[in-house]
Amino acid sequence: MKLISSIMCIFPLLLWTTSFLVGVNSDLASDRAALVALRAAVGGRSRLWNLSSSPCTWTGVNCSGNRVVELRMPGMGLSGKLPIAIGNLTQLQTLSLRFNALSGPIPSDFPKLTSLRNLYLQGNAFSGEIPQFLFTLPNLVRLNLADNNFTGSIPSSVNNLTRLGTLYLENNQLSGPIPDINLPTLKQLNVSFNQLNGSIPKGLSGNPKTAFQGNALCGKPLVSCNGEESSGSKLSGGAIAGIVIGSVIVFLLILILLICLCRRKSGKKMENRDIAPTKQAEVEIPREKAVEEGNNNRSNGLPGIVSSNNRSNGLSGVVKKDAKSNGSKSLMFFGKAEKVFDLDDLLRASAEVLGKGTFGTTYKATLQMGMVVAVKRLKDVIVPEKEIEEKMAVVGAMDHSNLVPLRAFYFSGDEKLLVYDYMPMGSLSALLHGNRGASRTPLNWDTRWGIALGAAKGIAYLHSKGSGISHGNIKSSNILLATSYEARVSDFGLTQLASPSSAPTRVDGYRAPEVMDARKVSQKADVYSFGILLLELLTGKAPTHAVLNEEGVDLPRWVQSVVREEWTAEVFDLELLRDPNVEEDMVQLLQLAIDCTAQYPDKRPSMAEVTNQIEHLGRSSSVNWTDVAPSSVKD
Repeated sequence: MKLISSIMCIFPLLLWTTSFLVGVNSDLASDRAALVALRAAVGGRSRLWNLSSSPCTWTGVNCSGNRVVELRMPGMGLSGKLPIAIGNLTQLQTLSLRFNALSGPIPSDFPKLTSLRNLYLQGNAFSGEIPQFLFTLPNLVRLNLADNNFTGSIPSSVNNLTRLGTLYLENNQLSGPIPDINLPTLKQLNVSFNQLNGSIPKGLSGNPKTAFQGNALCGKPLVSCNGEESSGSKLSGGAIAGIVIGSVIVFLLILILLICLCRRKSGKKMENRDIAPTKQAEVEIPREKAVEEGNNNRSNGLPGIVSSNNRSNGLSGVVKKDAKSNGSKSLMFFGKAEKVFDLDDLLRASAEVLGKGTFGTTYKATLQMGMVVAVKRLKDVIVPEKEIEEKMAVVGAMDHSNLVPLRAFYFSGDEKLLVYDYMPMGSLSALLHGNRGASRTPLNWDTRWGIALGAAKGIAYLHSKGSGISHGNIKSSNILLATSYEARVSDFGLTQLASPSSAPTRVDGYRAPEVMDARKVSQKADVYSFGILLLELLTGKAPTHAVLNEEGVDLPRWVQSVVREEWTAEVFDLELLRDPNVEEDMVQLLQLAIDCTAQYPDKRPSMAEVTNQIEHLGRSSSVNWTDVAPSSVKD
């Protein structure tokens, strides 16, 4: 009897345990069935899933508690319509299907995804109206539907998403007014390039202009709407009359004051004075601005130094004045540069702005003989003349095919001019980020590999010239390109010339964590910056890219988090994923970039080691440099 009694006591426990295990397995089985249905409907790289293994081991699938909680399949070649199956992934927290070829409407079973926090569907061909049921998902934090074919209006029910922090709807065909969105949590919004009209709600006026451009919208931060009343109560007729009368009185008083001043100074000869150069703003304008601003900034001489009548006279006005005291106004030429022009030739050259950077403004100068050079006007340089001449002599002596050579230098008073070879293809930054539209020519692996190798060789050469020599300002806008897309490193040797107040305090994500003084950058800090450059080449994202801001991390940490979860394919630029034969090489270069961006300097390789590894990568994949050019990429 005791045995029977014991069995009767244990039986309910066994029954509950069995039911629990069956329930867990059935939950995962339901998730598996949903993923298999997705695979059958959209294909792509989901075809590589091994159906005989657990779905938690499949590429892009992440599980927790024996349930699928994340499905990340960006740029995986998915096409067609989503099946009514994803809604069965009821514990899903992140769904990323961005940059595929999915079309049709969003499936009607999405309301079952009540745990969903992040929904990334940008870069597809989804169509129809944005379904109301998306705005019933209580935990949604990030919603990105950009670059699709959605039509209709933006539902006012977006206000139901009380936790929403990001809403990206740009580049669709949405119409009508923007609803009055009142979400304190909303930090990132973009509805640009749709067919929206009307006024921008007051609660959204704090967003940048770029969030609304490409529509028929008005109101802050865009131009004010016609007939729109100013903030506050409407002014009465008496108040308006008072303002008008007061303005007239003030105008008359100013006019009388000016007449008195003019009479007092009449008969006195005005002294001609040179107007000093306009101080450049402490903000960097990348070289790609030259393409957009070129003709608008063209002048009859190097701009920036002007005479008292404000006409562009190049540098001649100030230089002649200084030359009288110095007794010389010649250019100091370096290396193998031929002295085919002098300072007067340079000052008479027509010029256009290429960019305003950390150390000054750079111009494209076309001499009357037809020769084209790049001229940089240094700003905020406090180094004495003798010392700066010595430093420029060192820079001018640098002779390597992957450096932009310094051809000549001029120092006189406040004027310091550097003359370089002109690089017609602009910067790597412009090539990567300047045009991402339909007319863009994709950058293939061979081209990016060649640019990485060329830049690495240039920096390694600088490091080899002595233990104390480093670049100090490595970034994609300082990697210029020759006509064959060969990389040329620019702006080397300039960091130590800047004053403490004007030295760059940060370099937009390229600066190594240990650097405290931007004028004192070690070679290992250069390696860190070059690692960021490699990540930029591989991902297509600048260190300040909007997606990274959306994720709330910097570029190295974002890459490491993705690689750690074995979603490596999500890291790479879509233009690189077009060729499946180079994935192994891309992964190796990615690992090298991660090594370069190690937190501690002694964990980073030297630039010589980096160059050898990139070179070895090219040999293993049989890259032929003569064939490297973006035009060789097939669509």
